[in-house]
Amino acid sequence: MPNVASRGRGRRTISEINMVPFIDVMLVLLIIFMVTAPLITPSLIELPSVGKAGRQPDRVLQIVIGKDESLQLRDQDKTIPVTAAALAATVLQAQAGQPAGSSAVVISADRSVKYETVVKVMDTLQRAGVPRVGLSVQLAP
Repeated sequence: MPNVASRGRGRRTISEINMVPFIDVMLVLLIIFMVTAPLITPSLIELPSVGKAGRQPDRVLQIVIGKDESLQLRDQDKTIPVTAAALAATVLQAQAGQPAGSSAVVISADRSVKYETVVKVMDTLQRAGVPRVGLSVQLAP
């Protein structure tokens, strides 16, 4: 009777990951980056300097938005209550005697006021042609 060789004993499956294709791809990428890196020209970034900043305004008008969304216009020492409809006209009238760009408008609002109200006031002033409109920021203690 012929000898029958068992097939299961002679071969074992290899359960390791083949790293050769991974190493080949990494070497190709390394060569590509080494060739293209010297060809890239560095870009220049122009940062603003202190001397180029705009000059401070001579006069600052402050619009104060209260908790009840009432508006007040502060001009140096006087405070004038203003309605939303007459806000732009009042600000333009207060800026009438000043040269263009020499006065700025700052909006200050109470913490509990909706941001929508602040944006509406800013939009009203910008649509009326007020050149410099900003927001007042108060840091928390």
